[in-house]
Amino acid sequence: MTATEGKNEIIAIEPGELSVKAMEMKSKGLRLSQACAAWLRKEEKLELSYSFVDDETYDMFNVRISLDNDKRDTEIASISDIFPYAAFYENEMRELFGANIKVINLDLHNKLYRIEEETPFVPKKEGQN
Repeated sequence: MTATEGKNEIIAIEPGELSVKAMEMKSKGLRLSQACAAWLRKEEKLELSYSFVDDETYDMFNVRISLDNDKRDTEIASISDIFPYAAFYENEMRELFGANIKVINLDLHNKLYRIEEETPFVPKKEGQN
């Protein structure tokens, strides 16, 4: 079997469902393979994606949170207590995209990267410099 034979599913969830969904994935024996953020210019949305993989079947489940521009300050509970290495992904999502991720076990307080501009990958909100 090749990696292209596994399924690749996108599961849209609400911000408050992330911890429950992460526990569900862990209980199925899946591993967190990556997490990322993206700013969708046309839709003016922030997307957070967490990808979980079954190493036996190569199935991938992408748990996705979409936040409209006016809701991008919505608090997201970290899953770093479930998958400790998620802390690095979540620090990056917060620092580069402004995701409001709370209670990251290894919180680097916006010092993961040496950047001069705050949240460089998203447009500034009205009234921000």
